[in-house]
Amino acid sequence: MGFGMGLNLLLLLAMVATNILSLYHLSSSLQSKPPATPVPDYLIHQLNTIRATISHLTSLRSASTTTPTMTSPPSKATIPSDLLLYAHISPIASACHNHPDLLHRYMNYTPFSLCPPDTDLSEALILRGCHPLPRRRCFSRTPPKSPSSVPTNPFPSSLPDSAILWSTYSCKSFNCLNRFNDNLGFEMKIESSKFLTMKSELDLTIPQLLSIAKSSSSVIRLALDIGAGTGTFAARMKLHNITVLSTTMNLGAPYSEVTALRGLVPLHVPLQQRLPIFDGVVDLVRCGHAVNRWIPTTTMEFLFYDVDRVLRPGGYFWLDHFFSKATDLERVYAPLVRKLGYKIVKWATGNKTDASGIKYGEVYLTVLLQKPTTK
Repeated sequence: MGFGMGLNLLLLLAMVATNILSLYHLSSSLQSKPPATPVPDYLIHQLNTIRATISHLTSLRSASTTTPTMTSPPSKATIPSDLLLYAHISPIASACHNHPDLLHRYMNYTPFSLCPPDTDLSEALILRGCHPLPRRRCFSRTPPKSPSSVPTNPFPSSLPDSAILWSTYSCKSFNCLNRFNDNLGFEMKIESSKFLTMKSELDLTIPQLLSIAKSSSSVIRLALDIGAGTGTFAARMKLHNITVLSTTMNLGAPYSEVTALRGLVPLHVPLQQRLPIFDGVVDLVRCGHAVNRWIPTTTMEFLFYDVDRVLRPGGYFWLDHFFSKATDLERVYAPLVRKLGYKIVKWATGNKTDASGIKYGEVYLTVLLQKPTTK
């Protein structure tokens, strides 16, 4: 009761203030001698602020009057709890408006001319939930000396520097990236050996994967690789006539461009957004190193259930080298995976022995699950 009376009082005061300012504007406009002076900007700003306040208070009042009580049934306007939860981890619809400075910089361009070199800005917006980005009426930039041909082999001996716009990256060549870290996905000699041999129980080779599917009278034709890097898994599967879509983000290096250079399809989408694939059509979903303990647990749970949405009955979910603190594996992440209720085909754990793994007591988990044919 007290809250409702307070809202009514605030509404009354706001309406009185609006009427006073409106009368002032009206009296100013009726003066003919001397000519009316322009209404000061600060008064217009105050009027707009008061109108916005009235609108906000009215919505609060409506919400307070429709709040369900112990004796009344829930209103149809009650917001579902999962909608509120998801809106916190991935703002819906309004995400672009929540970052006006970045959005204004992104849309501040000259129409019908070259687009600004701002891929880093688009990445910043996408990672903040502004996805898909607004369309722009400008021409995409191309490298000054594009190669006359592109590789037809998904494992080329080298990648052409001239195919990339390097202006937004600290490195200006693939040699620079490989000197920094040859395991980023740009050294094709290293990439060509992946998914072929087992170095530990955490590994799953593509021949093993295809054999598992065949033994269960299943088939893998279409797949999705989440956090695909430069698309090496898709490249290896392409040699088996299997189509794999790869989600990529250009975090400091041209992952999307290189995926495309290898004749593969990069999907420029972040982890927190709904997968741009129809329901129940994919035979396999693989999550690589990008899916790890640094992702908030609730975000990861929504991701796993979106994986379930796109997988067909009998399809496979491969969580490849997921890492977390050892203390969190059985307490948090193993129950999260088991909650799906899938058949466990492979479940392997092992210590993460690099500097980060030793420092934080991290372990790896590799899981291959099969979705039930009926639910």
